[in-house]
Amino acid sequence: MTVETKMALTEQDVRSFSEKMNEAAWMTDFRADAFAKLEQLPMPKPDKTRIDRWNFTDFPIHAVEGTVVSSLNELPEEVRALFSEDKEQNVYVQHNNTPAFTSISEDLKAKGVIITDIFTATREYEELLKKYYMTDGVKVDEHKLTALNAACMNGGLFVYVPKNVIVEDPIQAVFFHDNEQASLFNHVIVVAEANSSLTYIENYMSTVTEAKGQANIVAEVFTGDNAQVTFGAVDVLPTGFTTFVSRRGVTGRDSQLNWALGLMNDSDTIAENITHLIGDGSHSDLKTVVVGRGKQRQNFTTEIISYGKNTNGMILKHAVVKDESTVIFNGIGKIEKGGIGSNAEQESRMLILSERARADANPILLIREDEVTAGHAATVGRVDPLQMFYLMSRGISKQEAERLIIHGFLAPVVSELASDGVKKLLTEVIERKVR
Repeated sequence: MTVETKMALTEQDVRSFSEKMNEAAWMTDFRADAFAKLEQLPMPKPDKTRIDRWNFTDFPIHAVEGTVVSSLNELPEEVRALFSEDKEQNVYVQHNNTPAFTSISEDLKAKGVIITDIFTATREYEELLKKYYMTDGVKVDEHKLTALNAACMNGGLFVYVPKNVIVEDPIQAVFFHDNEQASLFNHVIVVAEANSSLTYIENYMSTVTEAKGQANIVAEVFTGDNAQVTFGAVDVLPTGFTTFVSRRGVTGRDSQLNWALGLMNDSDTIAENITHLIGDGSHSDLKTVVVGRGKQRQNFTTEIISYGKNTNGMILKHAVVKDESTVIFNGIGKIEKGGIGSNAEQESRMLILSERARADANPILLIREDEVTAGHAATVGRVDPLQMFYLMSRGISKQEAERLIIHGFLAPVVSELASDGVKKLLTEVIERKVR
């Protein structure tokens, strides 16, 4: 059954935007084809959350222009704070829907590393981008929201690291908007070829407290044989958005893809993080922290699927839920036939701070092979009174004791972020949301 889609754009609008951004012709046709499929595709169906009345398709403006800057010093103070003082290279900044600043060191450029906005990538790296763009990660025809991202994409980034290249310092991307009517249909591609490694960190942030647009965010990460990628993200999107986030990974033999995600949106959100462990001996470690407040509704589906032999998938998710908000964790560890010697482990912990808050953890193991190991753990509860008693017996106030417990509860992900500026941001956001 399909749901009638109220679209703010026509196919001609999609084509016109592609031409305005000077994209390669193949991308214009790709968008139009995705738009044509929209009406017939179903909405996704996250477990235990009904989204049939959520607005994912109607928005006031498709693309809001931003300002191009020549230096990070020209950015607003709250954006500059995300970067270390000496950080000026290997960064990308998007303001509203405009690529505002891109910098790559001469050393990495000489080694063939690519950091460029997605529009430029369609022209200058056409064959390379086509190899990865919605092929083996996120597919156009999965459901209505993936097709919508393909048709309406209005921002994003392409990061490519060739074989045998080690990127020592993190590559950092910031997507910020200061217009309440801006919508984000971002698409990020990160590729690490064989024997390469990098750390990539992205931030979504807003300088407005309430928005009227949509956030439809897709990221696809590919690791070649023996490659290592750490993907960090802090999402801080305001109320008013209806947010869909899909982050996918595909791994090669003996490669490693680690995720550290701070999901701090104030918008109603459905998010999925799915990693396909294709190559033998590949590994994925996922850590996620979430805070829900107000009347916010959030659903997070996390899945690691083992196809290769001797793979290892580890999921750790922590959530703090307060006020009248709802947070659903759907965790799936899956081992396909042929995944001999693989391991699937997951742990979900949810801390409830208010009587009317709701939290639900749903761990699932789907095992289709005999010679494997797997396990899961899930808890939903309130702040431990024994911990509170211990801290208060040391002269700490009840409010401060609860604050310390919450920060300790969420610390496993905060500590994994490679940028001090980003760690500080996440810590400040957590502080603001739970007080």
